[in-house]
Amino acid sequence: KLTGLALQPVITPELVQGRVHLKCSYSPPSPEPPVQYRVLWSRLSSLGKREQFHQETTPQPFAHVEMDGANLRLGDTVFCTVTAFRRGTPEQQSRPEDSKGFYAGIKFLPESLEIAEDGKEHVLTVLSTVPIACPGQDDSCKITLQLSTEDLGKSSQVPGPPDIALSACQVDLLPGPCSGSSCAAATVTVTAVTDFAQDGNRVSRVSARPVAPRDLLWRAYTPRDVKVTVRDLPTGNCYSFTDPHIITFDGWRYDSYKVGTFLLCRRDSRPFEVHIRQWDCGGHRSTTACNCGVAAR
Repeated sequence: KLTGLALQPVITPELVQGRVHLKCSYSPPSPEPPVQYRVLWSRLSSLGKREQFHQETTPQPFAHVEMDGANLRLGDTVFCTVTAFRRGTPEQQSRPEDSKGFYAGIKFLPESLEIAEDGKEHVLTVLSTVPIACPGQDDSCKITLQLSTEDLGKSSQVPGPPDIALSACQVDLLPGPCSGSSCAAATVTVTAVTDFAQDGNRVSRVSARPVAPRDLLWRAYTPRDVKVTVRDLPTGNCYSFTDPHIITFDGWRYDSYKVGTFLLCRRDSRPFEVHIRQWDCGGHRSTTACNCGVAAR
């Protein structure tokens, strides 16, 4: 009987004669009778429903389909469904077995980030689930991705710093053997910008766009964005005002009546410091200095 063969179909990507294909592999019954396999390929539509785009019958325990950019494109989630039947008696069929959905394209890991305005760097991995093909004989074996950020909910007419910063504006995906769900990968770090504003938690996104790809498969492809939530943290403040009264980060208060240039604050771990310049603004009646200049690095 062919009712429960446990075919366990699995989709893996591979290059066939320099072109990207998906391979559906399944376990033949043991001991193997003369069996044929009907392989049905489908993908998720924009409405989330599965639509068939290819079907074939083969005696082999695998089947291929090419990612040609037309019937099968980057960004598709693909399934293969396998049914076994005996030669000459197609009515004796096994139950159809589905593979897990295979997403063909660019992925960000993690798929979303929650970070805080604390200066820490967070690693974001950009990977391709399909192999990088070489369209020519030169050194063009790579896909360059342009990275950008966008602050959601912030009007473009309102000036201000971005909520997140990336360590690189673009990354290269280089060809290599596929391992797990990755055929090529690069990393970039994401940091929340300390904006000295109590503006609540904000959401940004990181986008990746292929730059002038020579491979037709990549030209019309727009990868999914990754969402980054920035958690607002209270910011320390220090002050020097009027004739100067100074309030430090920890709330201590001082008066400074000297004339000259002084170091107001400096950070040990990064090249950041603020100088203030004070001049005599009290005249002959009182000894008073006032701020007349500031320099910040």
